[in-house]
Amino acid sequence: MMESSKVFFTDLRTSPGNDLMTKLIRLVKRAGIEDIDFEGKFTAIKIHFGEPGNLAYIRPNYAARIADLIRSLGGKVFLTDSNTLYSGGRSNAVDHLRAAMDNGFNPISAHADVIIADGLKGTDYREIPLDGEYCKSPKIGAAIADADIIISMNHFKGHEQTGFGGALKNLGMGSASVGGKLELHSSSQPVIDEDSCIGCRICEKYCRHDAVKVIDRKARIDYGKCVGCGQCVAVCQHGGAVVKDWDSSETLNYKIAEYALAVVKDKPAFHINFIMNVSPNCDCWNHNDAAIIPDLGIAASFDPVALDCACADLVKAAPTLEKNVIADLDSKSGDGCGHSHHEGEDKFHIVHPDTRWEAGVEHGEKIGLGNMAYKLIIVK
Repeated sequence: MMESSKVFFTDLRTSPGNDLMTKLIRLVKRAGIEDIDFEGKFTAIKIHFGEPGNLAYIRPNYAARIADLIRSLGGKVFLTDSNTLYSGGRSNAVDHLRAAMDNGFNPISAHADVIIADGLKGTDYREIPLDGEYCKSPKIGAAIADADIIISMNHFKGHEQTGFGGALKNLGMGSASVGGKLELHSSSQPVIDEDSCIGCRICEKYCRHDAVKVIDRKARIDYGKCVGCGQCVAVCQHGGAVVKDWDSSETLNYKIAEYALAVVKDKPAFHINFIMNVSPNCDCWNHNDAAIIPDLGIAASFDPVALDCACADLVKAAPTLEKNVIADLDSKSGDGCGHSHHEGEDKFHIVHPDTRWEAGVEHGEKIGLGNMAYKLIIVK
């Protein structure tokens, strides 16, 4: 029987001389971060910089303390994230860097430089041979793939497709290049919408499998060569290359676990979850709805599967807050009397009933990414 993984947790209670920054560093040291050999190593802090308009992301103050610690241990540290698949404030490196700077992730506030992992247009990536059940060669942003050490700093919150977003989501989906995100989201091959295609040849230029050719001013896909990576959809600016069939929540979680494994494959990794501002949806939205539970604390572990399991259990045990999406659902169902706080219930399933977050951690354990069994160790 596999031994339980250790997950270290500290609450948010403070006192003079024992502020949250001090508690964070005590937590990660107790969890063993100093056991990693950082000397001269390129160290990626994988973090979500927050979509413009969303304020639920991790404060840059926390990133600054972790960056300072890694630098003191000899690491060459940088902050990073990959571009988004959707068209928003972080879909290319120019806009993404501006969003990061505006949200305080810059050398002044966060004590580290920002590198967008998959480059200007999301096409700078490395394929990591994995031969997974769902993903054979995950497409990981180059700066993350090339890093010697991975430190993930993860905002633990709800997610409309995966149930919740934690360490696995930040590592797997967040580290994927734009084409990788398309592979994660869809199990079908892309198609060409001829009404939208203008024959600009951008898809032809970026197809690594020589499957796309522009003929008579319209793109054509050779499905004998197409591997379904979706890179053509990622680079098309006109809606000419599209995906029709999207994955279920279960399949998406399976794929994310495999991408997360590719990110940490053959290199040291350490993970920190912040269970605060637990909004119902992803930080990729340009707004954040009211938190569904009180702020709980910070957890850390070398095992991302155990870490997400522990945080999910902490959220289950917590009471819900008032005036949020769960309260709205209670009101509609006739349970809005103020006495239903849902202790012990799966809040993420209440908010997103068509998702099953368990699929991700189950598959993560199956493929050797981590262990669902954990021992929670409290750090004061």
